[in-house]
Amino acid sequence: MLRLGEKLILFDGGFGTEAEKAGLTGIPEDWNIEHPETVQAIHRSYEAADCITANSFGLNRIKYTGKYDLRVLAQKAAENARAAGKPVFFDVGPTGRMTAPAGTLSFDDAYAAYAEIADITRNDVDGYIAETFSDLYELKACILALKEHADKPIFATCTFDAAGRTLMGATPEIVANTLSGLGVAALGVNCSLGPKELLPTVERLLRCSPVPVIVQPNRGLPVLRGGKTVYELSQDEFARVMQTFAEMGVSVLGGCCGTTPSFIEALRPLRGKSVPRPAVAPQTMVNSGSRAAVLEGVLVCGERLNPTGKPKLKEALKAENYEYLIDEAVRQQAAGADLLDLNVGLPGIDEARVMETACRKIQEYTDLPLQIDSSNAEAIERGVRYYNGIPLINSVSGDRDVMERIFPIAKKYGAAVLGLTMDSEGVPRTAAARAAIAERIIRTAESYGIPRHKIVIDTLTLTASAEQKLVRETVEALRLVSAMGVKTALGVSNVSFGLPCRPLLNKTFLTMALTCGLNMPILNPMDAEMMAAVKAFNVLSGADENAETYIAAFKDCAALPVITPSAAAKTPESGEAESLYDCVLCGARNKARALTQKELAVRSPMDVIQTILVAALDEVGKRYDAGTLFLPQLMASAEAAKIAFSEVRARLPKGEKGKGKIVLATVKGDVHDIGKNIVKAVAESYGYEVIDLGKDVPAAVVAEAVRMHKPMAVGLSALMTTTVKSMEETIAALKAGGCACPIFAGGAVLTPDVAASIGADGYTRDALGFIKALESL
Repeated sequence: MLRLGEKLILFDGGFGTEAEKAGLTGIPEDWNIEHPETVQAIHRSYEAADCITANSFGLNRIKYTGKYDLRVLAQKAAENARAAGKPVFFDVGPTGRMTAPAGTLSFDDAYAAYAEIADITRNDVDGYIAETFSDLYELKACILALKEHADKPIFATCTFDAAGRTLMGATPEIVANTLSGLGVAALGVNCSLGPKELLPTVERLLRCSPVPVIVQPNRGLPVLRGGKTVYELSQDEFARVMQTFAEMGVSVLGGCCGTTPSFIEALRPLRGKSVPRPAVAPQTMVNSGSRAAVLEGVLVCGERLNPTGKPKLKEALKAENYEYLIDEAVRQQAAGADLLDLNVGLPGIDEARVMETACRKIQEYTDLPLQIDSSNAEAIERGVRYYNGIPLINSVSGDRDVMERIFPIAKKYGAAVLGLTMDSEGVPRTAAARAAIAERIIRTAESYGIPRHKIVIDTLTLTASAEQKLVRETVEALRLVSAMGVKTALGVSNVSFGLPCRPLLNKTFLTMALTCGLNMPILNPMDAEMMAAVKAFNVLSGADENAETYIAAFKDCAALPVITPSAAAKTPESGEAESLYDCVLCGARNKARALTQKELAVRSPMDVIQTILVAALDEVGKRYDAGTLFLPQLMASAEAAKIAFSEVRARLPKGEKGKGKIVLATVKGDVHDIGKNIVKAVAESYGYEVIDLGKDVPAAVVAEAVRMHKPMAVGLSALMTTTVKSMEETIAALKAGGCACPIFAGGAVLTPDVAASIGADGYTRDALGFIKALESL
């Protein structure tokens, strides 16, 4: 399309600003039917644009709350955009709800909502632009629905904060790896910040994205002038930074909030110019929604979620006791694993269903990337589909029929693949023969469109007790395979089976393998000596620059500790939390009620609140502020604390029912309430009683709630520029009605100056900022 990636393409700019100028009010998507001439005129006003974005951002069954039939409205939106006489991209926005486990939206419900839109519009548009997503999991559901229900190009963009993270903690590298793996035509960033503030994020996207990059920034940050929210970044400054993006290698430019037709017109000289090709170094990377594992140096894959030789895990799988799997997963993370192998294959169970459920459950408690391990293609696809990110598939052999089953799955979902150097004749006895199978796997994968850097080869560890001479062949095969330009893996502990003092053999074999090119040992992270050997090797090989990781681990260590499962369970990050404090810190919601009851047996309710719950949440807050913990973990901790506080509240004496009431609302005209819902969850976890008025709330309703409940504070939220005026009116109505408590304002379009100018008593950037403000009252 329009030589994407070769010639620079211009998209249009903001729609809301132009609609406000035209005097349109109400639900933006309804304007397609109620004011089609005005909508078409706005589309036509973007004369310099190569492509037009339909006025359809909120059109899905979950988010849209208007009175019109979704099919009629979506088709009308496409028709109005088509009036500009240019290629039309249907604008697909988030549902406005958070996906589980942080929220209540299921992956399947999100998928169904986006599939419906694709079914309606696939014959009426030239492509789709899924934009303004902050949740990579919801965006994955969206992209899969669009791909599977409409054969059209998909552009996808996320919103990033100034630190280069999405709301749910994804980095530019994670976003690029996930979206390119899912097969989008272009990926990038929109909304978020102004162009200058987005420069570092765009630089990172260009360094890692194998597909063209699209950038559509806001017109800087808004301010309030004359009672209206305005953007002050000049057209010339906007164009100057956008030219810098073009020179860096961005393929598609456009605008978001605050940009107008004249801003896109200022970019006309860039239109059609050749796009320089940024240097992208391929990396073997797998990722969850907020953590990446890049196979540079040595990474440890935890083996404790594979039932082979583990009777307790087998029993847990048969009983579908996912608590056991969760505990094992979190213990391995606490012990230092970089990713986890997940295998649920046992006779007599529905492996596909159990794999899907296990993936979901484990991702609630750990953000480590997963290796989906199975010989069952259906189980692999279920796990990969419902996984939040890009996993590693374990495994595929050199048999053609196995490769034909697995490679299409890997290609569709962008997964990396672990290949085994064996075929129908078994494991070859020589290193050269194993390398030949590896080459066969690599060539076949490439024929499916799976690049070499997405292949990891396991040269297969045989036991020294039975095949002593073949141990050297395994190690030599590592050397040969590494020379092919792919990464390598080994299940290390197999080598010692049947021999005494197995840890000594395992550690020695690990060191041999590492010196011959092993990148990913699959081992028990609880083995302190094995983990220490990996850290030492990374120092000596130069992978651990300045020995920073090694020094941090061993600076106070005179001798190696022996990590046992019981010892690992006592770490604060462990899901096997032994105290209520640790339970809240790691978000172990499943243990919160029982541990709270245990504390209440020996402590007073207020003591539990002050010395345990608040202390744990304060530590969570510090980690969140430091960028070592992200929104999903914050929400899990908040939920654990909320469960605990519900137990405490029932034991409080009369008159001591928590910290006080607060009223929360998203103001009239604004239907975005994710931010408000996050504030609610965190506030309740701290013991506040929240009166949640919902979204699109008239000023009179807020005023009546304040009069009735007499809260200690009011929190108002707005995401849209056009509803800041509504927030100002709500604040005015509250003060006119004699509201005596402080009124706090927050939301993406607000700054401290804007909040102060509309009469708010305070501004809070996020949920923890709001809590700090409440605690200071």
